[in-house]
Amino acid sequence: MIWLLLAGMFLVTYLPRLKFFPYAALGALIFPGILTAVPGRPGLAAGAGVIAAICSLFIRNITVIVVLAIAVVLLLQNLGIP
Repeated sequence: MIWLLLAGMFLVTYLPRLKFFPYAALGALIFPGILTAVPGRPGLAAGAGVIAAICSLFIRNITVIVVLAIAVVLLLQNLGIP
């Protein structure tokens, strides 16, 4: 009986992890890259990352999100914001 309980608890916790694993792994891989994207100016890339995260809630096209993030970096660089 205890084995059935353990198996049930395993399934209840394991299945949701499979569903959300790609997002967690993607976040772990992308975040360090964001901080080193613009050498010496991590604030620029962090700003673009925040904009990309917010846009991804509303826009499903990844190309549009990437172009918006690049535009934010270019805009902040031209404005002289660190």
